[in-house]
Amino acid sequence: MVNLTAEQLRAVQLIELEMLEEVDRICKKCGIRYNIIAGTLLGAVRHGGFIPWDDDADVALLRPEYEKFYRACQKELDTSRFIFQDYRNTPGYRWGYGKLRRKGTLFLREHQEHMPYHQGIFIDIFPLDNVPDGRWERIWHNFHCFCIRKVLWSEVGRVADKSWLMRKWYAFLSGIPRERIFKHYENFLEAGNTKNTKWVRILTFPTPNREYGYLRKWYEKSKIIEFEKKEFDGIYNYDEYLNFKFGNYMELPPQEQRKVHPVTDLKIL
Repeated sequence: MVNLTAEQLRAVQLIELEMLEEVDRICKKCGIRYNIIAGTLLGAVRHGGFIPWDDDADVALLRPEYEKFYRACQKELDTSRFIFQDYRNTPGYRWGYGKLRRKGTLFLREHQEHMPYHQGIFIDIFPLDNVPDGRWERIWHNFHCFCIRKVLWSEVGRVADKSWLMRKWYAFLSGIPRERIFKHYENFLEAGNTKNTKWVRILTFPTPNREYGYLRKWYEKSKIIEFEKKEFDGIYNYDEYLNFKFGNYMELPPQEQRKVHPVTDLKIL
């Protein structure tokens, strides 16, 4: 496994900053609403840029905006530098959200070395979909999301899980044709997005809170937020959002919780 030096980590962050600028450029040109979220928004508020130990960046768009961005990338993306990956345009891709990657780089995640697509330095582009308003419906919805996520993860889980039994179980799940999984996922999306709900979430990404989602209103209104001396769109009521997601977000976590992605190979421009 590669232990990133401070210089390597900063180089990765600056490449990710380049990709954030490309997202902002496309969205501004095409009238698409996006927000920096999660650790990226936290870093902007608490550090004025990247969290010092963070090695990724996160952008979120409500589903209609994500679909606009997906289509815009086909015409507007600077393909001399970047690749936008989505399960619809990348064979073997098994995530329900997109990744923008930098060509000419490598950021090989541990246990994902066998995945059959370009694995350069990336930022995550998350679509946000409806979560049912009813409490029990939301619990069932969360379980459904969990099942889809585990089937998609199975291609990694079959080599990554520490349990021999779970590796066998994931190996079995990985035999389900990818096309069938995503057909089910698309039907799930269509059924759940017929009308707007109070709550939204990234369906194929864990949502570790009791509401199983985040308030839609947080993503409907943005403000300019400075990040690494650049300007990006971020959640307008970021204090409410960050408190909900992180609690006392201005307090630094203990050293043992400052995690980075395990990487087995790295190539920086």
